[in-house]
Amino acid sequence: MSKFLFDLEEQLTFDNLERKPPIHGWTPSFSGNIDILIKKDGSWWHEGEKINRTPLIKLFASILRKESDGDYYLVTPQEKWRISVELLPLVVIALETNNSPDYPCLNVTLNTEEIVPINNKYKIELENKAEGIASVTLWNGLSALFNRASWYDLVNLCNSDFLVESRGEQFNLLA
Repeated sequence: MSKFLFDLEEQLTFDNLERKPPIHGWTPSFSGNIDILIKKDGSWWHEGEKINRTPLIKLFASILRKESDGDYYLVTPQEKWRISVELLPLVVIALETNNSPDYPCLNVTLNTEEIVPINNKYKIELENKAEGIASVTLWNGLSALFNRASWYDLVNLCNSDFLVESRGEQFNLLA
């Protein structure tokens, strides 16, 4: 398949990533802390109870951002609530590749069921706080850590220089 067809497919497939709430432009005053914790496995907890409702987690994740102070906030046009995050707020749970030697394309699936293309916007980086396991940079200052299975899948795609390629970009997996 040609690069043109891959690019066209991406525009249609990943359009939902651009339709997120415009929280980057919202500037509400700080409302306080809320007892929500995102554990390093990607599970969400409220007042010590696990949140099991996937639609609620997806909603919260859609209004989550990391600010320059390093803290995470749930943001609406009128409110801004600080939450706790053990490591990173999202998790890569699956990795897919088109297996094309001419133009390899990687996509990751997050624990919020979103599919993200690995490219010059959504990059693979090594996460120092997770012993050098890879993460993907996302929107609004967020990142997603690769879970064990997807990390092994990614490492298996590396060349002898520990580089992995996607959509014309190369990412180094050697710390």
